[in-house]
Parts: sequence; structure tokens; C-alpha cells
Amino acid sequence: MEKRKLGRSGLEVSAMGLGCMGLSFGYGPAVDTQAGIKLIRAAFDLGVTFFDTAEAYGPFANEELLGEALAPFRDQVVIATKFGFLGGVPRDGLDSQPERIREVADASLKRLKTDRIDLFYQHRVDPAIPVEDVAGTVKELIKEGKVKHFGMSEAGVESIRRAHAVQPVAALQSEYSLWWREPEKDIMPTLEELGIGFVPFSPLGKGFLTGAIDENTEFDKNDFRNIVPRFSQDARKANQAMVDLLTSIAAQKNATPAQVALAWLLAQKPWIVPIPGTTKIHRLEENMAAANVVLSADDLQNIEKAAADIQIEGARYPAQMQALVNK
Repeated sequence: MEKRKLGRSGLEVSAMGLGCMGLSFGYGPAVDTQAGIKLIRAAFDLGVTFFDTAEAYGPFANEELLGEALAPFRDQVVIATKFGFLGGVPRDGLDSQPERIREVADASLKRLKTDRIDLFYQHRVDPAIPVEDVAGTVKELIKEGKVKHFGMSEAGVESIRRAHAVQPVAALQSEYSLWWREPEKDIMPTLEELGIGFVPFSPLGKGFLTGAIDENTEFDKNDFRNIVPRFSQDARKANQAMVDLLTSIAAQKNATPAQVALAWLLAQKPWIVPIPGTTKIHRLEENMAAANVVLSADDLQNIEKAAADIQIEGARYPAQMQALVNK
């Protein structure tokens, strides 16, 4: 797989990474440990060198899984993890106090079986802690060799600028896909100006853009999509139009809707690195093959034109989750 650099940070990773959250958290029961290890190692065999986790995924279990899976080839991969929730539990609230950031770094290093975190994200901006203090703490961790690069997740333009002035931000992680394009307005121009890479999570719309979900799909009782307005039955029915568009283009390209959705993201900017996640090897292979799907200027223009006529229904997050997104 081709490599990409995340902005001007010098951090080079595979053109697509693997989002590991769903192996342990968020989409129903966690996978069996051996199955998770097998999938992560299969991703490495496919050329993936960028793996994304967080203490909050589980909590803690996802880092442990990733640490075990990547141990044989640790020096050939880039590991990203995150801090920012009280006790590592999102529902308990935010906590980016400097001493807490240091505690998370030390604990994550142990769980990940490594001596450094390649990319350490603030999971959500904590309004109680000046972002300068957060950036300064990570800067100290970088000087100590525990962390290589600083990242932010779901941060707004002002927070990004303030943090970047203290410690250069290597990458911003936020949702971005054909059905969530808000970052194009203010975030992406800022990232381009400052030389910050962009790591879109949920690049397949939490699975919807694969075409495998429709209005009749029933989710596991522990799947957080049950509380997401965009995944209500009525919204799924209305949003099928976007999947239909991807399906029609995929047919012309001898590809799948998921591959077209990912190829579209890769075509937006050379410093964008999506991190699709999955629990299935065949889906992993399908997703990573998207790096070989080439969309021409005409293809992109046709997608743009057709997408402009599609009104996506439903909020991205329920209110309590949206409240954590920094503006």
C-alpha cells in the first residue's frame, strides 16, 4: 500500500489505517481476542502500518489487544491512542488535567507493550483545561521520549490554532465522509494552512455507506447506533439515496460502494488518511483494496453533482455526544 505523510509533521503512514475501536467497543460484543489479533495482523499483511486505538475503547481492552497483536512487528507500525476521559470512561465526563494525561501515557505504554506512543490524541477538548496546558504536557512527554507526535480529535478551529502554537499538531481526527462533510467548511482549510494531517474516522458512515445496512437492519442491543438519530429507521430509509449513488458508481468501476466511498476520501487531499474499522477479514480486504480504486476528475465531478441533490437525514450524534464536540 502507498504511504502518505500526515501534514508537515513528517509522520508517514499507510494511505489507509485501521480503526480498532469496533473490535472491543461500540458496535456490540467485543470480538474474541484471538480473532482480533488475527484481523490486526491480517491488516499488517495487507500493508497497513497505522493502527488507531484509545484507552476509552473497552475501556482499556482495545489497547491490550492491539499491543499483543502488534508486538512481533512493533517497529514497523505507527500506533495512535488517546487520552481525555475521566477514568477512561466517556460517560463519566472529560478529564485532560496534565497529571491525568501523564497517567494515561504511562498506562497506555504498558498496555500497548511499547516504549513510545507514535501519535497521542486528545480525545475530546476539555473546556475546563486550557488547551495550551494540554499541548504543553504532551510537549513534555515528547521531550521525554514517551510520545512522538501530538494529535487532537473533534477539535474546533480555535482550539487547534491555540494548541498548535504550543506544540505542533501532527493530525486531527474527526468524522468525515460523503454523508458528513462539515469539516470542509472551516476545519480542512485550517489544517491545510497549518500543515496538519487529517484522519477521518467513520469514513464509511458507521457502516451505512457499505450498502450492508438498510431500514430493516436490527442492531445488537449494545450497538451505539441504536441511539444515533441518523440511524433511525426513517433516516436509514431516506439516506439510502447516498448508498444508491455509490452503488451506481461502483458498478462502473468494478468496485463496491465501500471502496468508492473510501477512494473518494483519498482523492480529496494527499494528507488525508481514513481509518475504516471492521471485525471481518473479508471486509478488511475489501476496504484496503479501495486504495487501488482510482476516481477520475470526471468521476469526482459526477459524484459531487449527484451528492449535492441528496439531503442526508438525521443528526450525526445524540445530544449528549454532540455536546462533547468542540466548536
